[in-house]
Amino acid sequence: MPIDIPYIIIAILCFVPAIVFHEVMHGFAAHKLGDPTAKDQGRLSLNPLKHLDPFGTVLLPGMLILMNAPVFGYAKPVPYNPRYFKNPRRDDLIVGLAGPAANLALALVGALIAWVFLPLVSSGVISMAVMDYVYQFLAMFVLINLYLMFFNLLPIPPLDGSSIFAFLLPEKYLPGYYKIQRYALPVFLIIVIVLPQIIGFSPIGVYLKATAGTLGNLMFPFRI
Repeated sequence: MPIDIPYIIIAILCFVPAIVFHEVMHGFAAHKLGDPTAKDQGRLSLNPLKHLDPFGTVLLPGMLILMNAPVFGYAKPVPYNPRYFKNPRRDDLIVGLAGPAANLALALVGALIAWVFLPLVSSGVISMAVMDYVYQFLAMFVLINLYLMFFNLLPIPPLDGSSIFAFLLPEKYLPGYYKIQRYALPVFLIIVIVLPQIIGFSPIGVYLKATAGTLGNLMFPFRI
């Protein structure tokens, strides 16, 4: 299968700011809740190199781009210390949701820009040839941000959804849950990489198309 270079370039240009903003907002939320850890370690920077995770930010999305599959991934988890929080369980949840909320905000901005340009195309102010490229970028920008949002909401450590699960879990079970978290990464890798090879399809891909894909089509002027 030939490599679609323009597709790869557009995907990278969409993915990098999406994942950087995601991580920065984790750190920003923690900072606003009284924790200086992320700021002290330079994780409030918009420099992508500060947030790269070799597998989650480079290898995983790269493989998905080459497979023409939904692009998702994760960055190096932002450091924070719950001991600074006034209400550790609530504030941990806020920090966890800040990243997906950032991706939703970016998706809404991308969709809004697409709707703003629509009358300009209809009136002939901007040629459809030019807008084909613009809409291709905006559609992928919206989708990638929605993919990242819904992917990170999965309740599997190290993803953000695990903070929701911890918040809902009765406090007496938290110590046991935190012990299990240590072994979560191998399970995560099996679900993302190994399981699709065994069963012939990606359950996460199906989930993302049903959630992010459906919401993206509702938000965007055209079917994406």
